[in-house]
Amino acid sequence: MPSTKPAGALLCALLALAFSDSALAQRQTDRSRQKATAEKQRAGIQQKLEAIKRDIARTEDARDDAADELAASEAAISDANRALRDLAEEQDATSTRLHALSTQGERLQQTIVNQKKQLSQLLREHYVAGNEDRIKLLLSGDNPNRIHRDLQMMAYVSQAQAKLLTSLRANLAEVETNRDKVENAQQELQEIADEQRQQKDVLEKEKAKRAALLQNLSTRLADQRKQADRLQRDEQRMSGLVNRLTRLIREQEEAERRRQAALAAAKAKAEAEEKARALARAKAAAEKAERERIARQNAKPGSKPVPEPERPRVAEQPVPETKPSAPPPPEVALPPVPAGAFAGMKGRLAVPVHGSVAARFGSRRGQGPSWKGMFIKAPEGAEVRAAGPGRVVHADWLRGWGNVIIIDHGGEYLTTYGNNSALLKRAGDMVKAGEVIASAGNTGGNEESGLYFELRHRGQPLDPAGWIKF
Repeated sequence: MPSTKPAGALLCALLALAFSDSALAQRQTDRSRQKATAEKQRAGIQQKLEAIKRDIARTEDARDDAADELAASEAAISDANRALRDLAEEQDATSTRLHALSTQGERLQQTIVNQKKQLSQLLREHYVAGNEDRIKLLLSGDNPNRIHRDLQMMAYVSQAQAKLLTSLRANLAEVETNRDKVENAQQELQEIADEQRQQKDVLEKEKAKRAALLQNLSTRLADQRKQADRLQRDEQRMSGLVNRLTRLIREQEEAERRRQAALAAAKAKAEAEEKARALARAKAAAEKAERERIARQNAKPGSKPVPEPERPRVAEQPVPETKPSAPPPPEVALPPVPAGAFAGMKGRLAVPVHGSVAARFGSRRGQGPSWKGMFIKAPEGAEVRAAGPGRVVHADWLRGWGNVIIIDHGGEYLTTYGNNSALLKRAGDMVKAGEVIASAGNTGGNEESGLYFELRHRGQPLDPAGWIKF
């Protein structure tokens, strides 16, 4: 009767692999950890901007501005809209990833089915062939050439079986990993859906609250929009914010230059010390070679020894291997922006919002000061886009201007976008030209929906019409 031990062993291995397709323990998603890390990175930036806000608030002499009563609701509406947009983008990305994982899982399952069929076929053939083991074959007394050929064939079959089993194990392990990732993605989608429901509830409540406030404050807001002194204070507030941001950016750039200079000095010092050590080593090696040459010359037969002149032995003073002093660490700052690029985009900047220009640069603002930028009428919710590439240095509510976002384009060029219903970027975010950064609105007590747009260089306002083709 043919031996069944190897066939039984292979069958046990196959059954063990089959039973390894067990349910996996649920694993918590890492969305919360990633979000906490991002918030921690923004904390240093926000701390600096909060200091600027407090500084501006200390200089305020008017505390009865009707728009202040809208501040909390308008900021909350902006935050809810930004959160919903972020969640929608995250949901799309997670759904795409989940679809790719599902497709990959289906391919793996089909591969495993095929491999199990191959392994079953091998087991069946192994059993039908009688599975003569190597010892019996060697002791059979058969033709040595036939024995050698059969042994070689058995080796090939064993290698094929081992390779198939290894591949099957790897694929089963990959299936488990795939299932884990699918489950993780599904949990993330559920988390996103829960957060979306919460943010929608917040948004609806804050919209209703703001509508009620607007109705109650309509008369006061209308009166205050006509007061020249309030318009003047609004202008001073905006100019003060831009000037403080410009100074902060300049200080950070100077600190970064000092840090880079310290790095360069430390590197130069380390290179000089290494060069001095290399010269000292080369000099010592040359002196040693010279002494050895003189010693060999004196050792030749028949040659008269030439005494080496006495030289005072001076202990070699090695160059101390001092570690370069560590340069000062960079303070928590806004990401750097290359200077010079923005100035070359004059006349080619992206239109910040599509609408009609209602107030131009330099025109009179009622009985108050002249406009330092321009107001573009646009429906509420219209997409506001960055005029050029840069970094967001301010994204918050400001009295008189509502939800304001300010972008640093390098070279001390700043663009300002005010009266937004929602700010879709945070301080520290890098943006591309034409990227959506906000939604137009009428926050800050403005009666018309649209966008206030401003362009400044070193704190001085510039006419946007010379930079953008409206």
